[in-house]
Amino acid sequence: MLSARRPFTADHLMKLQASLWIVPLAAVLSQRAGVCRGCSSSEGLLLCRSCGHEVALEKDLSFVPSRLALSHRNNTVIGERRVTVQLFENPQGFQFELVTLRKADVLKHWPADKHFTWFPGFSWTVATCPRCKAHLGWAFQPSDWPQTVTRQDFENSDQTFVALIVQRLLQEQFASSLLMTPNSFRS
Repeated sequence: MLSARRPFTADHLMKLQASLWIVPLAAVLSQRAGVCRGCSSSEGLLLCRSCGHEVALEKDLSFVPSRLALSHRNNTVIGERRVTVQLFENPQGFQFELVTLRKADVLKHWPADKHFTWFPGFSWTVATCPRCKAHLGWAFQPSDWPQTVTRQDFENSDQTFVALIVQRLLQEQFASSLLMTPNSFRS
């Protein structure tokens, strides 16, 4: 006899999303990339998963710890290099796995807000893809800074960082491996 089906809940969706991102997360963080504008061929690129915009270099990944993270885990990237992925939950109950970077090509939507920050001592602002405007994460600056700063001030400071949502990134080498050359283009 078949058992009655249980209703599909938000918890099921979160578990499904988590299971679907395990392989892409490894691909995001464990591959080497090819060539980009202004960087050597050995530097890996992280792309916007929505449109493919070049968001950051893997070399800019930099762990910024937070005591407010629900959990964290290490992922091996580029041979022996390890990157910490932290899990956070916002006041609405949505959870995000984040990697932190010293810099990234994202639009920052000031003014910065010091309420509900995941990094005590820092204010946050939403960070989106400059091409497709997809939400990629958040930019963080010291709370004692003005709410709005210039892009140059943000990028030239050692006190600022960007936290990007792992599931919204794609590693360039992984993306390239998915592409196939049609037979008509082969010689």
